[in-house]
Amino acid sequence: MASRNGPARILFCDHTSTMSGGEIALLHLVRAMDRSRFEPVVALFTQGPLADRLREADVETHVIPLASGVASVRKDTLGTGGLVRGMLQPATYRHVLRLRRFMLDHRADIVHANSLKADLIGGLAARMARKPLIWHIRDRIAEDYLPATAARAMRILCRHMPHRLITNSAATLETLQMPPSMVQDGPARRAFVVHDGMPVTAPPEPGRASGPPRIALIGRITEWKGQHVFLEAAARVHTAHPEARFLIVGSAMFGEEEYSRRIRQQCSELGLDDIVEFTGFREDVPEIIASLSILVHASITPEPFGQVVLEGMMAGKPVVATRAGGVAEVMLDGETGILVPMGDPGALATAMMRLLDNSNEAERLGAAGRQRAETMFSIERTARGVEAVYDHLLRGAR
Repeated sequence: MASRNGPARILFCDHTSTMSGGEIALLHLVRAMDRSRFEPVVALFTQGPLADRLREADVETHVIPLASGVASVRKDTLGTGGLVRGMLQPATYRHVLRLRRFMLDHRADIVHANSLKADLIGGLAARMARKPLIWHIRDRIAEDYLPATAARAMRILCRHMPHRLITNSAATLETLQMPPSMVQDGPARRAFVVHDGMPVTAPPEPGRASGPPRIALIGRITEWKGQHVFLEAAARVHTAHPEARFLIVGSAMFGEEEYSRRIRQQCSELGLDDIVEFTGFREDVPEIIASLSILVHASITPEPFGQVVLEGMMAGKPVVATRAGGVAEVMLDGETGILVPMGDPGALATAMMRLLDNSNEAERLGAAGRQRAETMFSIERTARGVEAVYDHLLRGAR
């Protein structure tokens, strides 16, 4: 199976050590891998919290620093010209050579790239080292998420550079526009959908939380996450339910401080300063979710998957989310939560008030969401799905 006796060594590459959605998913995955068959090794391009968490989980972790000028390039500013210039920088080329040597010295059996930058940089190094390569696509490769030229370039590369592709949802896979033969069972198959998963936690405590209803939107503060839509909806809910309190949990990253300032101003203009709390970045998100009456997801572009939605379901909370992308694969409208159109504060407010007005329905949806999360989206199920792709690659032609 592997190039030597013992477990196959899987070298994960990620460009960041910030605890964003893809990095949290990576941490969950390596913790759940079958160590008797697969040995995870992680190479990160920056130092940070993820490196510490991985080492705490007894995962061999290395930091191979990427030049700051390359590491700071944002995907939303990356056209084809920027992509080529970034890859041709001398610092990038030196990093690729260091990664190639690292892959050879650490006898990687498979290179598993976990982010878009790692796909390109780690992918080139893996090809130079002649290592089997997997790209784990956790972002929608679409023009509403990337510059059009970068999206087209990534779609072409997805067909030719990695030996296998894993996407976190069918919605993400659809944006790649792969030929049917590459996504269907058969000798030419290269792409697989493996939904992200979470550890199954203890069932929530029975009974309703005391105090006023608490409703939260959790995620990075950025316009496409829809904090401005949430605030508009909160203003409408406040009229009918003045006792409700609202939380915006998260902080701005990647140069998005201007949007953060705008929504704080919007909150004041709506007269919501006394009932909306901006918590900033929080490490205790599970505890915050446990205290909620409703969890809201308000993204105005389709989510690749919807990690926070799954967290709310696993905690047994009623979730209101926008109907698009991978979220529609995670939640079933009216059965395990409520789905609403994107960018529609009126529909969002109506759904929240429906749950506030009907506690029995809220409890029913929360319990059903918990059951679906346990059954369909456990991290063990995810790990076995990813391991099946490893087996497919190791025993098949590249």
